[in-house]
Amino acid sequence: METNTERIFNFLDGHSERISKKEGTMYLEAVLETVRAWADGKIAPEAEKPSKEEVRKGLQLAMLKGMKESAQPNHHMTPDSIGLITGYLADRLTGGKPYVTMFDPAIGTGNLLYTVMNFMDGRTAASGSEIDDLLIQLAAASADLLSQPVTLYHQDSLRPLMVDPADLVVTDLPVGYYPDDENAMNYNLRAEEGHSYAHHLFIEQSMRHLKKGGHGIFVVPANLFESEFATQLHTFLKDEAEILGVIALPEGLFKNKANAKSLLLLRKPEGRPGPKPEVLLAQAPDLKNANAVSAFFGKVDAWAEQNGYKKA
Repeated sequence: METNTERIFNFLDGHSERISKKEGTMYLEAVLETVRAWADGKIAPEAEKPSKEEVRKGLQLAMLKGMKESAQPNHHMTPDSIGLITGYLADRLTGGKPYVTMFDPAIGTGNLLYTVMNFMDGRTAASGSEIDDLLIQLAAASADLLSQPVTLYHQDSLRPLMVDPADLVVTDLPVGYYPDDENAMNYNLRAEEGHSYAHHLFIEQSMRHLKKGGHGIFVVPANLFESEFATQLHTFLKDEAEILGVIALPEGLFKNKANAKSLLLLRKPEGRPGPKPEVLLAQAPDLKNANAVSAFFGKVDAWAEQNGYKKA
């Protein structure tokens, strides 16, 4: 028997395939047209009233199919398991707040941000920035369909942003070199020679757009602190942030070990005296292993309690 998620994907896939063939467009562009038509009430899947997560997962499957066909290097999606772990962490780090403002400076299609917003449904509003025209249109259409309050900015996120400081930054960092050397001069984490690491500049930009005491959850390369600019990054974080945790993600999520990722948890200092939090070091489990998942979230909860983080 089909699940609601499968029904939603089949609905999106069928409509998108027909549009793609009829109009000679990319499948991903046809997905956008289909999602807009659904959000406008012109079409709808034959499914019992789906939850926001079922809708998001159906959208994700259709977009993943489109991204595999388009094969553009900047078209990729954050795996669901990373989104769910990030959602849990975000909920714990902001548990004392009834209302949380969020920002994703590399929102893409919005899949990571919307996973976290669905997890914390009803107590978040967000903004997101993205340079890719098609991806931000998909993010906008998805937000309409999910009824999540999101303001989007279509621009290079490393240029000045008209975004209010947020309680929480959640982002899957674009990894690689930033081509605009002139603009990189506005950052402490710029390279002295040649191109700067985009993912380092995104961390710095994110910290600028956090409130004092706000938190950042970053999907980062597992070797972030072993790269050629690692010393420079260490110095910046020592001055501008408090490292709360580093969580290694399961290698099975990535095609090869070189692409492995971790979650980096940061807090923007408030300037108040007091003990710094203990750093959470953990290995995230395969989410199919229920006992390991329970133990992992137990470790996160114990760390949160010890460091003054309330439950939502």
